[in-house]
Amino acid sequence: MTMEFINLLTRWGHVLFGITWIGMLYYFNFVQGGYFKQATAEGLADAKAKLAPSALWWFRWGAMWTFVTGIILLGMVHGYGQLNNYIVVGATMGTLMAANVWMIIWPAQKIALGIVEGGDKAAAGAKALLASRTNTLFSAPMLFGMFAGPHYPGYGYGTAVGGTGLIVALVIILALEVNGLKGKQGPMTTVKGVIGSSLALTAVMIGALNFL
Repeated sequence: MTMEFINLLTRWGHVLFGITWIGMLYYFNFVQGGYFKQATAEGLADAKAKLAPSALWWFRWGAMWTFVTGIILLGMVHGYGQLNNYIVVGATMGTLMAANVWMIIWPAQKIALGIVEGGDKAAAGAKALLASRTNTLFSAPMLFGMFAGPHYPGYGYGTAVGGTGLIVALVIILALEVNGLKGKQGPMTTVKGVIGSSLALTAVMIGALNFL
């Protein structure tokens, strides 16, 4: 099996697992959250007991295998001398998003849904929601970085890594991640707000990487 075919399989797996992960992320933020606010007490209890745990299984393992295939792919890209600023930004966001899933969202959701005993369910739910909104915020610019890395002429494969634009982009990303850990939802309290914020962040990342 040639390295080119292994590279292809890795990319295919990365996209396939990524579709599963981000699809579930959007389901939680755009569909399930709204349903939970409108459901009857019986419907809400049933969804929390049966639907949400199943969805969270696909969500967290989709994130895990997207991350694993991404690390393998990143090593291949670096080995071929094809690393660039867009890939660095996309990989940074993807790594933080995967960490949020396993280290914040899943532990907090286990408390909020009563999967584990003890803990403040309301506080855990709010913590999981903020991290989930932050992942949704990151999703559009992360995907843009992954696509721009190999397909954006002049800024894609083979360009140098570094510069003021990359530093500014990474500082913004880390600041938003810190807010996602202990900050506030701000405009991300609504579905329209988080979608708009994600698209705006994409524009900011493009501006930083292209013009700084």
